[in-house]
Amino acid sequence: MQYVNLGKAGIKVSRICLGMMSYGDTAWREWTLSEEDGRPIVRRAAELGVNFYDTADVYSNGVSEEVTGRLLKEVFRSRDEYVVATKVFNPMGEAPNQRGLSRKHILEAIDASLRRLRLEYVDLYIVHRWDASVQAEETLGALHDVVRAGKALYIGASSMLAWRFAKALFLQAQHGWSRFVSMQNHYNLIYREEEREMIPLCVDQGIGITPWSPLARGFVVGNRTRDKSGDTVRSRSDGFAHQLYYQDSDFAIADRVGEVAARLGLSRATTALAWMLGKPYVTSPIIGATKPRHLDDAVAAVELTLGADDVEALEAPYRPKAVAGM
Repeated sequence: MQYVNLGKAGIKVSRICLGMMSYGDTAWREWTLSEEDGRPIVRRAAELGVNFYDTADVYSNGVSEEVTGRLLKEVFRSRDEYVVATKVFNPMGEAPNQRGLSRKHILEAIDASLRRLRLEYVDLYIVHRWDASVQAEETLGALHDVVRAGKALYIGASSMLAWRFAKALFLQAQHGWSRFVSMQNHYNLIYREEEREMIPLCVDQGIGITPWSPLARGFVVGNRTRDKSGDTVRSRSDGFAHQLYYQDSDFAIADRVGEVAARLGLSRATTALAWMLGKPYVTSPIIGATKPRHLDDAVAAVELTLGADDVEALEAPYRPKAVAGM
């Protein structure tokens, strides 16, 4: 395993981050694993040197955080051996103040997350999406207070328009508030619109990039079909993926991944992740794993460098598309 700084922050994270959305309450999503089924996967991640784990309050309506807290304490000997991130924004109830990025919700949500995680602090607290209904100064001031209170060591952001992120960074600098150190954005071989504005902004500002859905929710490994069915429970029931992908060019890219992988004698997942990890601006993609071999494929990509011809072949079928995943 390799370890790198998260942007300009001093904290070091593994080149692979294990996304904990897959573990929690099976009633939340059909493909979610129970804590018992997730335990050997988290244990395998730790054995492979993964020290970075990402969850959110909304995953399994809080159960993912509970499972994450318990499993990490089981697997690691001490708190300083792992880095945990969680997120705030999405609805955690029916009441109007149980969602968004108001000061009220942020301060209440971080306490609720810490209770579920059974932690005194999280390493990284991420705004899951941007809340345009709240003044940016209110949101950013509240996040700064979370850091000053010692409840989060760093703050990060997730998918949003680049101009909003630039404005937030400007306001943080202007007021001397805690600065975003990471961007968890939608980026993979099938969706590369982030290369236009967000990624150059992050490179310029020294922001760590931790993409979500680096395998396009399994699309690039060939488990999706044009009739929006597939070989796995998730491929058949993942309505969000149906909104993001399924263009003809998307299937052409998945086919190309298969061709390159076969030529190199690698799995499709390892090939696609090696492409991503070869980008100098990518810090640590968020990997969803429901089988131990998914982690083995991901970690194999860390030490792999694709040739220029293979990179060109993988990128050639891409066609521009509408902004998605915000």
